[in-house]
Amino acid sequence: MNQNEALVKSAIHDAVIRAVTEISADVKGLLKDALARETNETAQSMLRSMVDNLSIAKEGDKAVCQSPGYPTTWLSFGDGNLPECTREAISEAVAEATKKGYLRPSMVDPLTRENSGNNTGKGVPNIEYEYHPGQKYVDFIISFKGCGAELGNAMQIMTTAKLGKNLSGLKRFILETAVNAGGLRAVTPGGKPSPPYGIGIGIGGQMDIAAKLSRKAISTRRWDDVNPDPELAALEAELKDAINGLGLGAAGTGGDTVCLALKMERAHTHTAIAPVAINFHCWVARRAGIRIYDDGRVEKLL
Repeated sequence: MNQNEALVKSAIHDAVIRAVTEISADVKGLLKDALARETNETAQSMLRSMVDNLSIAKEGDKAVCQSPGYPTTWLSFGDGNLPECTREAISEAVAEATKKGYLRPSMVDPLTRENSGNNTGKGVPNIEYEYHPGQKYVDFIISFKGCGAELGNAMQIMTTAKLGKNLSGLKRFILETAVNAGGLRAVTPGGKPSPPYGIGIGIGGQMDIAAKLSRKAISTRRWDDVNPDPELAALEAELKDAINGLGLGAAGTGGDTVCLALKMERAHTHTAIAPVAINFHCWVARRAGIRIYDDGRVEKLL
């Protein structure tokens, strides 16, 4: 192993461990803000327990959640600077984190349900590549997204008519999905997103593109950022407020905050369709990002 490979493997290994023993700082800040604003005493108790759990996990060097989540990595790179060992390094880091007890082995064959025992296998970890000519660094972001949250996800191939005047149809679909995904325990007991959650929404392309955009939006963007697209920024704020206005609350107990963040991304699509994918992310936003410069410097991103 040359010096560059050793650097890459070490940096990725450290990022994977950080991703599963912490939640990113932006999400932690939003969680604390939600606690400070909360007026429902039961929801306050739930939020306080979540914040306390983060400190306990960090002090004990333990995973913040017993679920391993599904690992997806985004790699952004320039001309010839993506090390050949990167895919191997990611798989090894996930397997090592599982061996050390940070992750429960939960990745299985979709049909036989055979468990690999180390959270790797065909297509896992999933890696999304983005090439940017002239970029002098490699950006690495890994996200372990809980799969109970997947049960609340929704997809619809809309048309212009279904989008509705002033996007009324789109907004209705998103709000109905938020209600159906759960919050109030009497409506949806267990096996759904753990609120307060984040929501990623992908619009455009075809079905596969909208789904990828929805996952990327909530997994790679800071949850406290403002979308550079003014139209999407306004929609994000409007929909987040509307979902919180449903009164579902933390852990489904009722309260002021059920949605910590709502992030949208879009891509051009065919005139006949308007695909929309909605992707939930539990408050346990286990992700970490690093930037590896061509000269060997490593910088923390998330």
